[in-house]
Amino acid sequence: MSRLGPFLVAPRLLRRPWVLPRRPSGVSIVTGPCAGLAGPGAAAASLCSGPAAPSLAMEELLSRSVPPLPPYETREKAPPPAELRSAEFMRSYRALEAGPRRAELLARLAQDFGVDHGRVAEFSAKVLQAREQQREPGALLQAEDRLRYYLSPRYRGLFQHLGRLEGGLRFLMELRGDLVEALAARHAEGPHVRNAVNKEKRNSKPKINVYFQHLDEMNGMLRSMLSEWFSTGFLSLERVTWQSPCEVLQKISDSEAVHPVRNWIDMKRRVGSYRRCYFFAHCAIPGEPLIVLHVALTNEISSSIQAIVKEVPPLETEDMNKITTAIFYSISLTQQGLQGVELGTHLIKRVVKELQGEFPQIKVFSSLSPIPGFTKWLIGLLTSQIKEQGRNELFTDAEYQDISEITGDPATEKLKRLLTNNEWVRSERLVKALHSPFMRLCAWYLYGEKHRGYALNPVANFHLQNGAVLWRINWMADTSPRGITASCGMMVNYRYFLEDTASNSAGYLGTKHIKASEQVLSLVSQFQQNSKL
Repeated sequence: MSRLGPFLVAPRLLRRPWVLPRRPSGVSIVTGPCAGLAGPGAAAASLCSGPAAPSLAMEELLSRSVPPLPPYETREKAPPPAELRSAEFMRSYRALEAGPRRAELLARLAQDFGVDHGRVAEFSAKVLQAREQQREPGALLQAEDRLRYYLSPRYRGLFQHLGRLEGGLRFLMELRGDLVEALAARHAEGPHVRNAVNKEKRNSKPKINVYFQHLDEMNGMLRSMLSEWFSTGFLSLERVTWQSPCEVLQKISDSEAVHPVRNWIDMKRRVGSYRRCYFFAHCAIPGEPLIVLHVALTNEISSSIQAIVKEVPPLETEDMNKITTAIFYSISLTQQGLQGVELGTHLIKRVVKELQGEFPQIKVFSSLSPIPGFTKWLIGLLTSQIKEQGRNELFTDAEYQDISEITGDPATEKLKRLLTNNEWVRSERLVKALHSPFMRLCAWYLYGEKHRGYALNPVANFHLQNGAVLWRINWMADTSPRGITASCGMMVNYRYFLEDTASNSAGYLGTKHIKASEQVLSLVSQFQQNSKL
């Protein structure tokens, strides 16, 4: 979600009676402080041999594993990759406990085996010199090629060697997942925590900043490499049915981040009649879902998730006459290490073609999407109003009076508390009073709140980049605790007009213009007229 970031959640176990707990692939069962170590290896053992040894062991491991960058002149004659050393790195890394130890190893790799800045400075000067002297084009191109070569960090060579190993691509996904987690933990600390740490260790502040800059640079490099390795030519589209392998069904259930699967009956419904479930798999990791898309086959654009995921009686045979619309109601990335790799857009396009082949009569394609972050944004607005001595800038005078009569004064503070604990949905009067103002506030949040000129909401940004239209906001479309907490129960449809998606996408990416329906634009207009923000 990173994007597709919002779609990542902790695994949930949902087993048939005969399904045993799964053992992580490629990892042997070892007890003690080195649990998880796969196979022998002195480096792996030393990494787990106590608090004094890891630093030296990490340096030795990295020195052996990271191939040197050969001189530019002999770059084509570099020795073949040392597979044993790359395999040793994989074993040793997996032997480390997830968390700080792995983050430390990654930080050393990023900082000590990155770009040779001396060489970069040298050949940058030569490029400038070739331009100033207006030498023949060949000399300038060669200087630029040398500079480009030395801009490549040394750890890129390690990643390339790992990618060639059996199981190497899966390992690199895991490694980048740890890298993403380490960077996310840093950002999650917040400025107050970072300030406290820096105040306590003022001398280490520059080192801390450089530490994360190197990690961030390595994250970008690995994401770029994974984007090439996971391009659509290497991906296969697979459909999930109740006859699919039990392990696949388990993984689909575990990875469902938008609307969690409750039990096996629920899972059976989601892959049964009037439903489709697809995932992308990679040729080097067959049968492993990378990103999953759930589709409901209906006769109209759905306005409520309850009607899609609720439990129903035994499944009926599909009636082709009842299928005119495809609703994408959940898309989940199963691998944290693939955040930022463009998979969702390609998956939707492939699924559309698949559905058109199976159901030529389908003419309407739309999502039914969550609105993560809306409640948090709204509570932030209410907090600002409270700090400004209870000023009312979100509601009309009549709306504020109705809300005040239900909640009591001070209405803004009481409403904030009710939104925080979800108690507001228990009052039918309050739900009715908040319907109109919350709808227009949500419309503005999706249409008007921006980050660098694009939609602030990550799900909206994803669909708008794909060329969808911000079509309809639905009140009380997700009444689950998760839906109430995230978006006050509201959901939104992003409609895909296939003939217009390319131009819509170009318009959004180029001019940052959001294509929206009359309903949404009307709500935005109401917000601009009635709110004083």
